[in-house]
Amino acid sequence: MAMHVKKGDHVRVIAGKDRGVTGDIIAVNPEKQTVTVAGVNVVKRHRKDSQGGTNRQVIKGGILSSEAPIHVSNVALVVRQGTKEVTTRVGYEPHEETRKRSDGSTYSVIRHKRISRKTGKEI
Repeated sequence: MAMHVKKGDHVRVIAGKDRGVTGDIIAVNPEKQTVTVAGVNVVKRHRKDSQGGTNRQVIKGGILSSEAPIHVSNVALVVRQGTKEVTTRVGYEPHEETRKRSDGSTYSVIRHKRISRKTGKEI
């Protein structure tokens, strides 16, 4: 299923306990409609020491902090407008592209680029 944001986008959380926090998307899961944002929804996991791997290395345990995924509807894309950052919705604009085949002939294809609804510029 298509999502309005992708890995590497700068987003702002608009709902939940981390509302107002901005960060970059580090992981996307389209099947579950979730994204993982750096520094948002940090959870602590308790892990004990264990032996793992083929060469029996000891994996250090303790209290580990990591980001948990949040639903994609709780984030909004952030773009630069002048000197400030504003949240925006994503639109798609078709443009024609010319490509070459291996035999040297060319053909045209219509691609869609992401644009900011507020600024009208390409993202």
